[in-house]
Amino acid sequence: MGVEAHATNERVTGRTWTVRLDPVGRGRADVRVSCSRPACAAQALPSAAAGRTAAVEHLKAHLRAGPAPRPTVYCACRAEECHTHIRPAGPRERPAPWRCGGAVVLAVVTDRAGRWWRVMECCSRCAAAHPTAKVVATAPVPDRPAPADAFRADAAAPGSTVSAVSPHFSHSAPGTAAPQQVPVPRSARPTRQRARRGRIAQRFVPHDLRPVSLRDELTELGELFRAYQQRAEPDLEVLADLHARKAKAFSTWAEVTADTGLRLDAQRAEQAAATARLQHLHRIGQAPDGDGPAVARLLTAPAQWDHARAVLTHVADHAPLPGPDARLLVVMLTLRTAQSGVGNLVGQDLKGLPLLDAEHLVGQLVECGWLSIAGTVDELIASRPENPTRISVPSLTPDESDPGPFTFGRKMRPKLSGWAQRVVGEKKLRKAKTGSDVRLLALALATGADADGQLGPQGQGIGLKALASWCAIDPGGLPELVDRLTAADWLTEAAVTDTLLTGRLTERVLPLGCPLS
Repeated sequence: MGVEAHATNERVTGRTWTVRLDPVGRGRADVRVSCSRPACAAQALPSAAAGRTAAVEHLKAHLRAGPAPRPTVYCACRAEECHTHIRPAGPRERPAPWRCGGAVVLAVVTDRAGRWWRVMECCSRCAAAHPTAKVVATAPVPDRPAPADAFRADAAAPGSTVSAVSPHFSHSAPGTAAPQQVPVPRSARPTRQRARRGRIAQRFVPHDLRPVSLRDELTELGELFRAYQQRAEPDLEVLADLHARKAKAFSTWAEVTADTGLRLDAQRAEQAAATARLQHLHRIGQAPDGDGPAVARLLTAPAQWDHARAVLTHVADHAPLPGPDARLLVVMLTLRTAQSGVGNLVGQDLKGLPLLDAEHLVGQLVECGWLSIAGTVDELIASRPENPTRISVPSLTPDESDPGPFTFGRKMRPKLSGWAQRVVGEKKLRKAKTGSDVRLLALALATGADADGQLGPQGQGIGLKALASWCAIDPGGLPELVDRLTAADWLTEAAVTDTLLTGRLTERVLPLGCPLS
């Protein structure tokens, strides 16, 4: 009997499979679509958009052809300890309790970046806990077995005068059954409809929030943001409109509740709307004011432009060695280690710079204590990308008392470093075999022009003393550098006076610029 009960209680674990979108190789545009089901072969597609479309169609084909969710299976998410939606407990925390429940569903969980889609046969509670899950099918509720009392009642003879379940008392006449009291059935209680409780930006919308139009707007916005996250392709114009509506709704919500946090969220939503709208205009090739085509800049946001100027200013004030070669090398190493004070370097990074004696310069930086390297200078020069050399700049390393000279995060640092490499290694500057002083002047002009390329604030020019100090040269040598940049198609209408350099960056190099505000 015990063996039969154990066999009956065994439950099959729900199905699960994954469709992935992966790059074929580094630096290549084509992608590979693969499915974890054994009968599916991988596909190669020419672009990420085509691969994403193929992956979604492949997933839909499985969902159409596959069976419906089974009501008696064991939750596939629970079988994996619900690790995808339960945060692991810390060393001093108790594990968060979780209980599966609800009907068995077939849910599709997606990556926010659109790189994988996972199908799970799980309970509806686990599906609701996934922020990106979408339920595509629900299993019917299984029929419950009749209670055992019903079988015993049916077993009683229909003609018997004594109830099988009624009690007998000593004063009762023989053969007479005590009358059985049948309980009066309860009237069914009316089901209360709960007011819909919205959720937006990790906040619950109170069901008693007034005015009702504000509550409905916040609830609808939360649903629209979650629907946007399910899109296969981003639409920055739609996202900008959503953020603008969120800013207006949160501002009203803050006025109603006098909540400072809501007011700050409204301000952040306004900034997000402006950024998304600007990125959309850049993507479609229009200027923000709608007057003409926009410049597709390498650094796209004003904050990035300010960070680039902050790095150049810091290097100008804290350069450990004189000379343009040393100044250019310090710029590149500062950008390589700016956020944490440490980074990786290979020999090709140094050989790509116009340095007369890179090995000697690195040795001088190590001797003066500005730079630390893992190994010797010769090993650094000979290192390759598969085995880079670890470097550190102590003055840039943050600690508890000093957070460091820069305020940008780790995602910003590679953008700034890539921008500087593009400016310093620009094709025509390399072909003209320009020196470090010319490359430094190119960096200064790229960060010292307005949106139209005019040099200086409002096109009034840049001071010669500041440029000469930045390039680490005598002011008398600056006109020659200007001529070399003009010959390399960097400058046009250039004019050098006693105190100022005026002119305009050519349209060819405007994408490398960081416009002045």
